[in-house]
Amino acid sequence: MREYFKTIWKWAVLFTACCMIMGTVFWLYGCPAEPVLYGAMLCLLPSAAILLYRYSVFRRRSETLEHIRSALPLELEQLPEPENIHEAYMEDMIRKLNKVRMETEENRKRSYREMTDYYTMWVHQIKTPIAALRLLLSEEAEKNKAALGEVFRVEEYVDMVLGYLRTEDMSADMKFSECSLDAIIREQIHKYAAVFIGKKLTLSYDGTEKRVLTDPKWLGFVIGQCLSNALKYTKTGGICIYMSESRPSTLVMEDTGIGIRQEDLPRVFERGFTGSNGREESRSTGIGLYLAGKIMKKLKHNISIESQQGRGTRVFFSLGRGDMEIF
Repeated sequence: MREYFKTIWKWAVLFTACCMIMGTVFWLYGCPAEPVLYGAMLCLLPSAAILLYRYSVFRRRSETLEHIRSALPLELEQLPEPENIHEAYMEDMIRKLNKVRMETEENRKRSYREMTDYYTMWVHQIKTPIAALRLLLSEEAEKNKAALGEVFRVEEYVDMVLGYLRTEDMSADMKFSECSLDAIIREQIHKYAAVFIGKKLTLSYDGTEKRVLTDPKWLGFVIGQCLSNALKYTKTGGICIYMSESRPSTLVMEDTGIGIRQEDLPRVFERGFTGSNGREESRSTGIGLYLAGKIMKKLKHNISIESQQGRGTRVFFSLGRGDMEIF
């Protein structure tokens, strides 16, 4: 009601002023007050009826616009019909701005698709010389151990580039199924077996019979990124992987590495954030944990980290999902 009065107060003031002017004129001419009041009442009744009708229209229109606002984005055909020329002009401007927005969005998507196609092709092409280089170095593996380690890091970065590109539009690349968590974990352990041996780190993992509803490829990518981080920052001791006893459906990856500063923990999943450890480690990109957090959110899982500097880090993968979330 208050908002409606804000739109009509000028007309109310004008009506009152006109009544006062007419009353003053009649009084100056010595006319009796009764016909003046009677005329004013006759004018007031239809004016009140019009005001009530306009209020009902104003209220219905406000409710319609509020519903549209809460349901954004929407098709422009859902907009109410303009009541006057000014609203028609506003709607026309909205349509033109929306057309510009859609053209801009389409250009952005096209540019992104072209960029994604190019880098995807580049990733697949670069894997061929990497594989050839690995094969050549493997002929004298003991002599070329350091070089093979660097080739492995190159492969990791190439996979990270591909993962980064695909996470921008994961929907078309996701396939949920009930799969063995043990198989996913062991695949990543096998991938990094040479790093464990090279750094003389221990691994404690007794296996699990847990089955999870997830996309095995993307969950494997996340576990692999976290395992790579643990290996990167662990100089002595080892890594322990187990199912949490206190947290249901939660996988824990615990290392004896250098740990993370408490002030850095809230930001470890931000894109490009490397923290104090990353500044000391020249190979840190600040992308691995960002991708892990983004992917886990897409998978409807959760990931969190607890750490103490100098005493190691624990990564928690909360893998619980309901069957109703299968699409």
